[in-house]
Amino acid sequence: MACHPPLDPLPTDSDSKSGFPVVPIHIVSSVSQLPPEFLDPPSDRQVVVGFDCEGIDLCRQGALCVMQIALCNAIYLVDAVEGGEPLIQACKHALESPNIMKVIHDCKRDSEALYFQFGIKLNNVFDTQIAYSLIEEQEGRKQSPNDHISFVGLLADPRYCGVSYLEKEEVRVLLRQDPEFWTYRPMSEMMIRAAADDVRFLLSIYHKMMEKLDKKSLWYLALRSSLYSRCFCINDNDYADWPSLPPLPDNLVAEGYAPEEEILSILNVPPGKMGRVIGKKGASIQSVKESCNAEIIIGGTKGPPDKVFIIGPVRQVRKAEALIRGSLLDL
Repeated sequence: MACHPPLDPLPTDSDSKSGFPVVPIHIVSSVSQLPPEFLDPPSDRQVVVGFDCEGIDLCRQGALCVMQIALCNAIYLVDAVEGGEPLIQACKHALESPNIMKVIHDCKRDSEALYFQFGIKLNNVFDTQIAYSLIEEQEGRKQSPNDHISFVGLLADPRYCGVSYLEKEEVRVLLRQDPEFWTYRPMSEMMIRAAADDVRFLLSIYHKMMEKLDKKSLWYLALRSSLYSRCFCINDNDYADWPSLPPLPDNLVAEGYAPEEEILSILNVPPGKMGRVIGKKGASIQSVKESCNAEIIIGGTKGPPDKVFIIGPVRQVRKAEALIRGSLLDL
């Protein structure tokens, strides 16, 4: 296993520098190089890891090239190009395990790539994008379900990290110029740095968020992270082979808390009709988003191009469905 010398963390505010220790970065190309606690998690406690994936326009078709795993004492860059499918399949048990919490920012496309390329059903996810919105709501700063913090924005927030991640935009520019960026081997210094920095701070952010999340928000986080994980992973059996959605905890049931069920709905749009759903300059779909307390996602260039995904409370999801179907009616 190649062990890359530790890289200095990104620049931080002076108050937060001590929170980000410099750790070694291991480039993994064979199963034997994976950390034992990831491959064989203990059954008596939960292991928490930072997690992310990189690839060629990552989605169901866009090839996964690197999978990043951050533990408290090291970062592992799992090289899917060099290690191939056997290496990623060796991670299947951990990625599906309820004993490993995967901390990730916006898991939808990563989960889609893992599912369609490797048959892996990403489970037990702590999605920091969802957690951020729940904390904002807890603290009285209500957000629309369709307003999300970017990863760069989350890192910049001094409550969680206080990091300026300018290199992220540099990598985005390189990816636009050369979509094959993540396929080149050996990995360049910039590739190693960018991959490591995408997970380096996630465990610290996780602990800070856990201090803020109340028990209701923790349940919503588990539920919505599960719905996010399966969002683009469309199959023919209504997710029957996926882990069950987390039930309402007994302590909330005992308090008489009875929230409306939250669901994922997938609307099929007839060929050539997506333009009507979106409307001129996005006006139609924006109007639906503003009318409903539900998240509405369109596959866009990564697809699937003929479907609209809606996540939220049942009544709000049904309202969104009706409005979208109405936009498809011939005038």
